[in-house]
Amino acid sequence: MTLATILALLIVMLASATLCALLIVILKPLLQRYALARPNARSSHHVPTPQGAGLAVITATLLIAGAAALFATIFDPLKMTLVFGAALLVGVVGAIDDLRPLPVAPRLALQAVAVALAIYAAGGTTSLFPLLPFWLEKGLLLLTGLWFVNLVNFMDGIDWITAAEVVPVSAALIVLGLIGGLPLLPVLIATALCGAMIGFAPFNRPVAKVFLGDVGSLPIGLLLGWCLLELATRGHVVPALLLPLYYLCDATLTLARRALKREPVWQAHRTHFYQRATDNGFSVMAIVTRIFALNVLLAAMALISAAAGSGLVDALCLIAGLCAVALVLLIFSRPRSLSAN
Repeated sequence: MTLATILALLIVMLASATLCALLIVILKPLLQRYALARPNARSSHHVPTPQGAGLAVITATLLIAGAAALFATIFDPLKMTLVFGAALLVGVVGAIDDLRPLPVAPRLALQAVAVALAIYAAGGTTSLFPLLPFWLEKGLLLLTGLWFVNLVNFMDGIDWITAAEVVPVSAALIVLGLIGGLPLLPVLIATALCGAMIGFAPFNRPVAKVFLGDVGSLPIGLLLGWCLLELATRGHVVPALLLPLYYLCDATLTLARRALKREPVWQAHRTHFYQRATDNGFSVMAIVTRIFALNVLLAAMALISAAAGSGLVDALCLIAGLCAVALVLLIFSRPRSLSAN
């Protein structure tokens, strides 16, 4: 892409960050009054804190990305409608759940509809794995997408953690777009989302003044998942796995551990590796700093994998990424030494 394109993406990011910050300032008194998250036994915060700032994040992301796509005039209107509609659907589900918890079944059913729309938008007739029956691949994608949307929500449990995940991942998606690995629409969405999370970050800096809430974390998961699926459909399956690898491993291993113990996996808890790290003496800043550094490393490996276009390089990058994630999970699962920074 040209220098003009890079400058245009920087403008999109700045506009999204500015709009998100302004919306949070406007919404905060309402959130303080109607959407207060009170501490409980599973919480990582200790004082009542307004939640729902994700409404500002998603509004800024969709408005700025949509305006940029319309201005560029190089996009598929149907795809844009499907993706934006899916994000709005899970956002509405999340907003309702923030105010009054929904039963599991209707919540998952509505999320499944949104994920199905996103999968269709990423290429409903395209096959990622030709050896699998088409119906089986799409069914597995639906389950994977549903899991990804929810794991982003599950992982949003301490201040700044979602920013430490989303900013490096979305920035890497932008770079992949610049080198031809993604078409314009997912690049614009990643750019606007990155900017919105940067605009949100000062308000969520430990100790947070506002939380995303489900209204933010669920559509963030859907938009990121769709961008990663777009990346995978263009032959970059390993980079699409590497970028969210920390979230995938922490959430999936935690779910598996809880399932083996016959604990209700759909209920909120405090047993993710990053949550165990707080119990093991790590400060919030120490945790999110390590997660951010890990995600930057994973992003670099994803870019190397995409640029190389080699099966051997893909395998080496994936192994290295898994080792890096395993090391961080091991560190989080052990008590912190008094001499550690």
